[in-house]
Amino acid sequence: MDTALTKDRTNEEWLADLRAVGDVQAEAVEELRARLQRGVFYYLSRERSDLADLSNNELTQMAQDMAQDATLRVLDNLDSFRGDSQFTTWATRIAVRVAISDLRRARYKDFSLDALTTEGDLLFASNPVSGSKPPSPERSAERGDVLEKIETALQDVLTERQYQALLAVAVKNVPLEIVAEQMGTNRNALYKLVHDARRKLRTHLETQGLSTDYVMNLFQE
Repeated sequence: MDTALTKDRTNEEWLADLRAVGDVQAEAVEELRARLQRGVFYYLSRERSDLADLSNNELTQMAQDMAQDATLRVLDNLDSFRGDSQFTTWATRIAVRVAISDLRRARYKDFSLDALTTEGDLLFASNPVSGSKPPSPERSAERGDVLEKIETALQDVLTERQYQALLAVAVKNVPLEIVAEQMGTNRNALYKLVHDARRKLRTHLETQGLSTDYVMNLFQE
């Protein structure tokens, strides 16, 4: 890890130095980057059990890359710092959010909406039915009939865009920002798209005599 000496700065000094020019700014930016790298490394090595198999060198490289991105993010958002905490605490929170986002993106780097919608995985396909004992033949047949109606509704009632969004977010639990990026939209628009899809699906199923409570009880018994 970077062990460069740093000096104490007040919040005001951090802001002034990072907005300065020449050597003053360069020194402040490098000190900020080093601090953020240490903060990110701590997060990766202590807070992420899913990274336990990575070596210290691998974690250090990840921390360096993430700290670079986080430094740019902080510099772009200096005007949003309100002084409610230490500047370095605020900046480190931004760095950790960058790390979380980068790790999430890495997890879903091979995710494809097109592949998802050709797999045939529908509403309950990836969610096993709960219950402590197998259903009776009658209940099993009832569930099969309901699933068929739900699958038909997903295919016929929703638009392709609504279908993709609902399947990715509600069934596959893919983060909103990943789905939004692939769909060429933003989180707010995607949230509304999923909300509208749920509402349209629920309304259609109710016309088929399938209330939300009935469906939930059917698959939880």
